[in-house]
Amino acid sequence: MSKLAGVALLLTWAALALPNPASADANWKSNSAVWRAEDHCTQAAQKAYPDYTPESNAKREEARQSCLRGNNLPAATATQPTTSQATPQH
Repeated sequence: MSKLAGVALLLTWAALALPNPASADANWKSNSAVWRAEDHCTQAAQKAYPDYTPESNAKREEARQSCLRGNNLPAATATQPTTSQATPQH
């Protein structure tokens, strides 16, 4: 019986001595919720405008931005260069 009690005591000590397992902090949970909502807006816009024509692309981006604004999410600006932002001439 003393060996069993010793093993139980050792396991109890080990469980108390080991650090707690990592858990998600508040920032991670908050960011994850924002990213999930942004993905939902992107998917909804893709479903509404599935074609890859220039007109559909513009409408899809406008729908995505509108969804982001409607949900108080950060609305990123488009990163694609326009014709006025083409490479400079030398």
